[in-house]
Amino acid sequence: MDMQQGDFDRILFFEHARKTSEATYAKNPLDADNLTRWAGALLELSQFQSVPDSKKMILDAVSKLEEALLVNPKKHDTLWCLGNAYTSHAFLNPDEDEAKEYFDKAALYFQQALDEDPGNDLYRKSLEVAAKAPELHTEIHRHGLAQQTLGSAGPSTSSGSKTSSKKKKSSDLKYDIFGWIILAVGIVAWVGFAKSQVPPPPPPPPPR
Repeated sequence: MDMQQGDFDRILFFEHARKTSEATYAKNPLDADNLTRWAGALLELSQFQSVPDSKKMILDAVSKLEEALLVNPKKHDTLWCLGNAYTSHAFLNPDEDEAKEYFDKAALYFQQALDEDPGNDLYRKSLEVAAKAPELHTEIHRHGLAQQTLGSAGPSTSSGSKTSSKKKKSSDLKYDIFGWIILAVGIVAWVGFAKSQVPPPPPPPPPR
């Protein structure tokens, strides 16, 4: 895929953030904020991997978030990030039944996050997106779009304009959801790292 300068800058930033979080964890493994930032960096980096590597990185993020919840079970931003991690993993899973299990888990964590912080519009929007996710998953995998990496350009086809248009529509739908989720994760991670005095990253790009 073509690597734009903004994407390259974000990879460098979140890779630096991941290493910083790893070093902080070695000193204090019970820092729930640090574990959540670490997971946020992994979720950001997962966009730029192949599908198998992306899955692996997302599951690594899930383990960090679950660890953070052992420290603080009511930490709403951790609950919300966990919902995003399960949503991302579900989209990469071609099996509808397995994907639905991940979507259900995501909705559960989004609801828990909203319960802990009822006035948070981001959490409320995430819950709404989760309800539509299984339908979008079916559409994506029907056209084989999930084989694209999360951060890659949309697919192209020369098998006729009708097919191309249909795939483009589905791809746009995919980026509406993925773009929104990743943008939100990026903002949360950015705020978290800014608070921890890590050099600020470039702002996340808007959803495509």
